[in-house]
Amino acid sequence: MRFLSTGAVTLALAASAGAAHAQTALSVQTSTQSGGYSFKYINENWAPKISEMTGGEVSIEFLPINSVVPSTETPDTIAAGVLGGDLTSIAYFSGRNPAFAILGDLIAGYDTPQQIQDYCREGGGAEALQELWNTQFPNLIHVVGCGAVSKEALVARVPIRTLEDLKGKKIRSPEGMAATVFRAAGASPVNIPFAEVFTALEKGIVDASDASAYVNNDQNGFNEIAPYPLFPGIHSMAVHQFTVSEETWQSLSPEAQKGLTSWFYEAYADLAKALNEEDLKLVERDKQNPDIEVIDWAQKDRDAFRAIAQKAWEETAAQSPEAEAALKSQLAYMREIGLIQ
Repeated sequence: MRFLSTGAVTLALAASAGAAHAQTALSVQTSTQSGGYSFKYINENWAPKISEMTGGEVSIEFLPINSVVPSTETPDTIAAGVLGGDLTSIAYFSGRNPAFAILGDLIAGYDTPQQIQDYCREGGGAEALQELWNTQFPNLIHVVGCGAVSKEALVARVPIRTLEDLKGKKIRSPEGMAATVFRAAGASPVNIPFAEVFTALEKGIVDASDASAYVNNDQNGFNEIAPYPLFPGIHSMAVHQFTVSEETWQSLSPEAQKGLTSWFYEAYADLAKALNEEDLKLVERDKQNPDIEVIDWAQKDRDAFRAIAQKAWEETAAQSPEAEAALKSQLAYMREIGLIQ
């Protein structure tokens, strides 16, 4: 395979003298850039803790997005026993089955990353994702966990203070569930590449854009040319998966399995907290800027937008039995915590 010759990725199993289990070193490809906040935070603050939390059985080298294979191909590489695992956006795999779109980013579904983390860890989310991967690669991929760390802030060059204000607005959005939801709310989705977002906003080709978290939008200079950001965001909150090969998982002791699972959820909870703190710092700074208006939708508008989005969820779920099962799992949890009736 073309990526083997680079030597960038190895899955090394070396017997440790006197140890009951092999020492496992994993190379795990992520969905973040090497210079990104999340990538650096996990590497600096949490990668060093993996060995301790797994009783010395596991160490991980995290790799940036597309460093070994395209982001859509990580599961195939894990199943082939080449890549140790991935820590990546579930929505990348929507082309395999629409169920991945539902589990990967239920547009306008949740209010906070913590709600998704709770769904994954305690509400059946990780199990639903495992069942889905079993239909793709039976007994080859193990889902350690899943969760989100931030909700995207909508970038806007015109004020969108209410749900009603969405009507007639041209919004950059990738095709799929997000575009369907915006269209149902009366907006006009425009599918343009992310690289062209800045120019499209600057020239008024679009009124608003699906972009990224507030901290990332700030780094890209979006809020300077589109001074009406919506925060907290109203739409997208990408869910990531942490997977390893089933062979690797079975090679670990029960204590190491538990430790690796705990590591993921603790790391992602801490990352979500850190990202939120960074976002809030920037929001407070921008609130002092007379040229920027940070808009926070009222809960009634958020609830109404979620009700509109439900139709899009159901439309996507109807495309496959697995998608129907994925949505059923999430709806049950959302009713339990009072997000929907």
